[in-house]
Amino acid sequence: MILHTLASAGPISFSYDPQWRIVFGSGFMMSALLAGALISVAAGIIGYFTIARRSTFAAHAIAHIGLPGATGAVLLGLPVSLGMGVFAVAGALTIGVFGKKASKREVATGTILAFALGLGLFLARMSTAATAQLQSILFGSILTVTDGQIWGFAIFDVVLLAVMAIVYQPLLFSSVDEQVAQAKGVRIQAMNLLFMVLLAGVVTLATQAVGTLLIFALVVTPSAAANTLARSPRSAIAWSVVICFLSILSGLLLSSMFPAPPSFAIVAVSTLAWAASQAIDRARRY
Repeated sequence: MILHTLASAGPISFSYDPQWRIVFGSGFMMSALLAGALISVAAGIIGYFTIARRSTFAAHAIAHIGLPGATGAVLLGLPVSLGMGVFAVAGALTIGVFGKKASKREVATGTILAFALGLGLFLARMSTAATAQLQSILFGSILTVTDGQIWGFAIFDVVLLAVMAIVYQPLLFSSVDEQVAQAKGVRIQAMNLLFMVLLAGVVTLATQAVGTLLIFALVVTPSAAANTLARSPRSAIAWSVVICFLSILSGLLLSSMFPAPPSFAIVAVSTLAWAASQAIDRARRY
C-alpha cells in the first residue's frame, strides 16, 4: 500500500508525513537504497570519464537509444532491462564506430538518437502493455527493484571494477589527451569502444532508478560537481560516487517524508549538489 502510494502518478500534495520513518525503514526502501549504492559506484566511475571525454551528450542519447529495446522487450515478454541493455550497447558501439572524431560523434549520436526515439514510440503504440510500461521506462522505478536486479547490479559493479583495474591508466590517458596517448602507443579506438560499452551498461543500470529522461542527473551531474571539488582523477571519482549516492539517499528520504516521486527528488538533490559545487568554486576564486 505504501509502495503504491509512493510510486503512483497522481496529484501531488506536499504535505509532511509524520510516519515517514516507517516508510523509510520498510523492506522495499532498503532494497532501493542498496540498489542506489550499487548504481552510484558504477555511475560515479563512468561519470568522470564521460565528462573527461566530452561524451555527456552520448550518455544522454544512449538512454533514449535503449527505449525501443525496452518497449520491444515488453512486446516479446522479456525483461525490460535486457532489451534496453542490448539496444544501448548496440547504439553505443555504432556511435563509437561512426563517430571516431569528436566533430563527427555528435552528428552520429543525434542521428541514431532520432531514429531510436521514433522506433521506441512506434513499438510502444503497438501494445497497451508497452504503453503502460512507458512511464516507468521514462522516469524510472527504483522502489520496485527486485532481488534479481540487485544481484545484476552487484555483478556489473564487480566486472566494471575488474576492467578498470586493467585499463584505468590507458583509458585516463586517452580521455585527457588523445593525441599524446596515441603517440605513446595507446589503442585509441579500442579505448573508445570499451568506454562506450561500459557507458551503455551504466546507463542501463541507472535508468532503472531515474528513467531515460533523467539519466543525466546520475551519470553526469554528480561527476560535474565532483570535478569542481576534487584535485585529482581518483578523488574526483570518489567524490562522484559519494555525491551520486547521497542524491539517491536524500531523494528517497524526501519521497518518504513528502508524497513526491523518488526520481524527481533524486534529480532535485543532484542538481542542488551541482549548484552548491559551483558556488564553492566561485568562492574559491574570489
